[in-house]
Amino acid sequence: MTSSSAVLRVGDRVAFDGDEHVVVGLAGSTVRLRADAGGEQVVLAGHLMAAADFAVLEGVSLPVMEPFGLLESLPAEVVAEAERWRDHLVEIETGLPPGATPGTAARPGFDPNTTSATDRLHAKATELGISTRTIERKRARFEAQGLWGLVDQRAARTFDVTGQADARLVEVLREVIAAETDLSTGTRSRLIRRATKRVEELHGEGVVPLPGRSAFYELVDRLTVGWHTFGSAVTRRQTANRPPGAFTATDASRPGEQVQIDSTPLDVMVLAADGVPVRADLTIAVDVATRTIAAAVLRPVGTKAVDASLLLAKMLVPEPMRPGWADALRMSASRLPHERLLTIDARMHEAAARPVIVPEQVVIDHGKVFVSETFSRACGRLGISIQPARKDTPTDKAVVEATFTAIKTLFAQHVAGFKGANTQQRGRGVAAAWTLDQLQDLLDEWLIVGWQHRPHDALRDPHAPRRKLTPNERYAALVAIAGYLPLTLTGTDYLELLPVKWRAINDYGIQIDYRTYDCPELGDYRRQHSGLAGKRGLWEVHYDPYDLSQVFLRTPNGWITVPWTHRAMVTAPFADFTWRHARRLAEQTSLRTHNQVTETEIARALDALLTRAEHGPDKAGARIAARTRTAAAAHRPELPAAAAAVDGHASPADPTPAAQKAQVIPFGVFDADAEAERWL
Repeated sequence: MTSSSAVLRVGDRVAFDGDEHVVVGLAGSTVRLRADAGGEQVVLAGHLMAAADFAVLEGVSLPVMEPFGLLESLPAEVVAEAERWRDHLVEIETGLPPGATPGTAARPGFDPNTTSATDRLHAKATELGISTRTIERKRARFEAQGLWGLVDQRAARTFDVTGQADARLVEVLREVIAAETDLSTGTRSRLIRRATKRVEELHGEGVVPLPGRSAFYELVDRLTVGWHTFGSAVTRRQTANRPPGAFTATDASRPGEQVQIDSTPLDVMVLAADGVPVRADLTIAVDVATRTIAAAVLRPVGTKAVDASLLLAKMLVPEPMRPGWADALRMSASRLPHERLLTIDARMHEAAARPVIVPEQVVIDHGKVFVSETFSRACGRLGISIQPARKDTPTDKAVVEATFTAIKTLFAQHVAGFKGANTQQRGRGVAAAWTLDQLQDLLDEWLIVGWQHRPHDALRDPHAPRRKLTPNERYAALVAIAGYLPLTLTGTDYLELLPVKWRAINDYGIQIDYRTYDCPELGDYRRQHSGLAGKRGLWEVHYDPYDLSQVFLRTPNGWITVPWTHRAMVTAPFADFTWRHARRLAEQTSLRTHNQVTETEIARALDALLTRAEHGPDKAGARIAARTRTAAAAHRPELPAAAAAVDGHASPADPTPAAQKAQVIPFGVFDADAEAERWL
């Protein structure tokens, strides 16, 4: 069988556009055609050859490619038999088998110089002991399909998974299998029994023939492939809930372009404020472009609407370093452009290595946490677009769903009180060890050392696919490439996001949940009507659920920060820890201030954090108490001057002088757009 290149030449006749044409000219990638009906046209060669009815009527056509993938799926002996037939057919055509050494003489009866093709065909039929008609059929299939035409099609034959089962039974089985999605997992015998009853109900008893017991079980096994009908109920529901279309990866080209927010129970038992063990709800915001967990909030029992609003507020301010955190967690030791940020905002000096990201769009589900008026008003105030995901479609926010899985694997399972995803995975004697505030503090620290510095598989450099970037590295790269213009969150904006309680101002101050708040600035407003008839004269008081040491009162003249009357007693342990921590820092002989932290130091800090989380809090509790007292600084920006003025005076209920109190460094939002320009 000879082969030649399939080419198109001037003078060839081709079929195109429902007519026959003659090629009268070739110029570059264009072909001039003259139709038999008259008229000429010039078409691109690619357009001509891609036409459905294009064919070369005279000359060499394109060869048919063999299905190499299907050949690999066949048994070796079947392919070997097809190759043996190919060798025979090639010898009939050329006189030599494939791969013959140059100069090899043809066998007697197969030399093309002395025998005709018909003689060689008869010689091969005599050699194999078959008819020439059989060889001609093999030869025609080989010319049309290549090696695949010589394959015994019985070996390549596929079968219907339903076999010879009655179509009515198959239809009922598929219906019963689909109905198992939301039911508790049962056995095959239960499904067969239900299918049998359903068939008899629809068509009558004995009308539809049923297979035997073994055949029935085999039929059920084939029809339930991929449905997890007899496996995990959770996996079965998730499989049935997958969208029918193709999966489309969520992508973003700049920080904040899309932020996905969601809540899920964390598989860790914690101690609530009353000492009762509860399960915590975790609400996180994940930036799609950088995979940064911009904020994470733990709450007991159920997440409230106010937590989603506070999540936004926490995203918009830098994360400050806490007492006891390793120096490896500082922004100055990370790959973030710390020096440029420091020239913009001096408060970045004590910031941890977590970027500030202002979302342009947030993707949420239909939970009552996010569809509330509180959350919608907060997004509207910050100019953030809300994109609800489709109901029961977790793939619309696949990034945050995958992040939850990573948190449970990388963090939750290392924490004392981890109870597993279900009772089958729970150990014996699992008890809560950390309080909710302590676990929140550990989570905040882990987000810096265990997540922001960890290479992420979805953050690969397109120019170096083998290299995985960390969220901090990705943020630094995108800020320089795309630029970034965040909305500045002022102290007043932050106060507006806080939850509200309506209270009267009495002689002793303001009382909220059995806590009394008072300061000298309340003098002119005690026992006074607020002027709001709809609230019966009560005053608008905003409070931070993560820092109950003070509340914020709105007055006609601005905001007033009102401290808790027992705040001095709460800050005592913190003052003691701060002194011991400062002494330990002073004893260190060298501190890295300009060089970036090494991966070894990050790994060491992460290991220390997970070890501390696994063993639970120490008995003294001084370390956790200090870090818990300063947790509020993690998400509070600089307050307005009117609201912060009270911090500089000692009220009668707070006799501790301001100079002796721990210094609080307020944090705001940096102008990342200006930072990007300077960094470039």
